[in-house]
Amino acid sequence: MNEMKRLLSFVRRAVDDYGMIDEGDRIAVGVSGGKDSLALLSALAEMRRFYPKKYSIVAVTVDMGFEGADFTPIKEFCEALDVEYTVQKTDIAKIIFDVRKESNPCSLCAKMRRGCLHAAAVEHGCNKVALGHHFDDAVETFMLNLFFEGRLGCFSPKSYLSNRKITLIRPLLYATEKDVSYFANRRELPIIKSLCPEDKTTERENMKSLLREIERNNKGLRHRIFGAMCKSGIDGFKMTGRYPDAGKIEE
Repeated sequence: MNEMKRLLSFVRRAVDDYGMIDEGDRIAVGVSGGKDSLALLSALAEMRRFYPKKYSIVAVTVDMGFEGADFTPIKEFCEALDVEYTVQKTDIAKIIFDVRKESNPCSLCAKMRRGCLHAAAVEHGCNKVALGHHFDDAVETFMLNLFFEGRLGCFSPKSYLSNRKITLIRPLLYATEKDVSYFANRRELPIIKSLCPEDKTTERENMKSLLREIERNNKGLRHRIFGAMCKSGIDGFKMTGRYPDAGKIEE
């Protein structure tokens, strides 16, 4: 199957199942430069051509302030997609690593980045923000909350922020990380390597490795966890009968 059609099949299903897009929406797509956000941008840009509810998008990158960051490839990619692009410059890296010298910076960093993204969305007249969290992110988040906070919870597929009057949506919810990687490789997306010193050293990476190890002897584990989240109605998840199967991608 064509890689775009495959990714769009997941995105369209999630958007329809959770009512993520309405007529006239202006959607800010958070683009970090990683494979997930670039794949999401590609899919939403393509889906504009045929989705029955008309919407517009603007790509937003939060510049953390790391020395040497160059977002030119993303700018050129957005131009090719006919998507408006904006970069929000911040001093987040300096605040976290130089001023506060955070020993566990990820939580504060994520909070500050979200705040900047939401503010940029409002500034550019957007009523929705699309984030690149996929199927595996949902399962990992659920397990992280269980292991480290002792609670059953996850981010929501769709949620409204009353303080900003914007709605967060996650159209990649049904796409696995394998699906996204396949798309990114086939399309040769202009992925920008993270300059964060904490990259690949987080608890999320540890959880990813743990799930991978357990699933070697328990095939389909992540899909069963996701199914349980849907059946239990965890944080807005719901049974649709259409969440991803464990099918293989033909390389």
